[in-house]
Amino acid sequence: MVGQHEFRGLRTVEHVFQVPLDHGRPDGERIEVFAREYAAAAHPATAAEQLPWLVFLQGGPGGRGNRVTSLGGWMKAAAKDFRILMLDQRGTGLSAPADRVSLPLRGGPAEQAAYLGHFRADSIVFDCEAIRRALGSGPWTVFGQSYGGFCTLTYLSLAPEGVRRALITGGLAPLEGPADRVYRTTYARVAARNAEYFGWYPDDRARVSAVVEHLRRRDERLPSGERLSPERFQLVGSLLGGNTRVDSLHYLLEDAFTGGLRGPRLSDGFLAQVHALVTRAANPLYALMHESIYAQGEATEWAAWRVLDEYPDFRPDAEDPLLLGEMVMPWYFEQDPALVPLADLADLLARRTDWGQLYDRGRLAVNDVPVAAAVYRDDIFVDRDLSLETAASVRGLQVWETADFHHDGISDDGEGLFARLLTLADPDGQDR
Repeated sequence: MVGQHEFRGLRTVEHVFQVPLDHGRPDGERIEVFAREYAAAAHPATAAEQLPWLVFLQGGPGGRGNRVTSLGGWMKAAAKDFRILMLDQRGTGLSAPADRVSLPLRGGPAEQAAYLGHFRADSIVFDCEAIRRALGSGPWTVFGQSYGGFCTLTYLSLAPEGVRRALITGGLAPLEGPADRVYRTTYARVAARNAEYFGWYPDDRARVSAVVEHLRRRDERLPSGERLSPERFQLVGSLLGGNTRVDSLHYLLEDAFTGGLRGPRLSDGFLAQVHALVTRAANPLYALMHESIYAQGEATEWAAWRVLDEYPDFRPDAEDPLLLGEMVMPWYFEQDPALVPLADLADLLARRTDWGQLYDRGRLAVNDVPVAAAVYRDDIFVDRDLSLETAASVRGLQVWETADFHHDGISDDGEGLFARLLTLADPDGQDR
């Protein structure tokens, strides 16, 4: 414990834990993992200490735990019954951050790749178990959003004895590869979402094409100084992945030019907003490790880039190119200054063939931990059909399928989603 604070109806406690870099070698190198505890200030400190733990596993990979200044959404609902532990997964936030500054300190690209081999879901799960024991907790509730849901499935595979119940939102991972089938499904869903969006905002179809055509002809620079390419602009399609964010894409596009639909230059305001969406300076692990979350015993070989050939409407040289979703491309590491020093490392990770298994299908088939999962029917990041395939492989998993939310459901109605999943996993409310 390194600090305690109380403000705006919540109490926070900061924790730092020492864990093995390689949990298979507990006497070897150790790293620090940071987590912040949140509790409702309405619970006296002594009473809060008696509440059961809920550990939240964030989306990503490469996303640090949320920093909140008041209890709202799902956290407001959870804080009624739990102490919340918000983990900075290893490599993120204050937990042995991995980036263009720290990674070269490990040595060359080969040494860096070996190091990052310890930064997948299996290591995150064993970190959680080490932390749970250090806190003196019995089995706890695990709540996983997006990639955090992938980690939760790994938890149920590798250490189910540490889980009292599991709640998952938008995060039922395919249990086996290859990564190609993930991108075949998600390209199709992103194309459908593009069509839906342009149906709402027909003028934005022309705006997107105008920006792409402009970037083919003119050199436009982001605030950090690097050139904005047509393909990098397509990454603003990440906004299509949510109910709470999708309409902000329209506000972004209306700011594009300084003088109307086809003005002479892109506006500074537009370029600043685009930069915030496309840079990986704050989360380089997302680009480095994203495809590896689908890899088990095979190389990904830049799967999203290869599968792109089957979906030519996403190519930046298409007549009216579509906006992209969660697809990591080799050119990321040529165009984003935060990633350029990591290009050789990224290529080694893409060609790695000995990724270990993240899921134990046999163990999941006899699972006895209560599990409830929200599956979003039109999710462009985690495919509905692949999610239901996984759900059928986990004994006792309760699915709530809905078209009311997209991938950001817990930002849309987190309180309602959390309450619903908790009731599915614990219908009589006796096991809290």
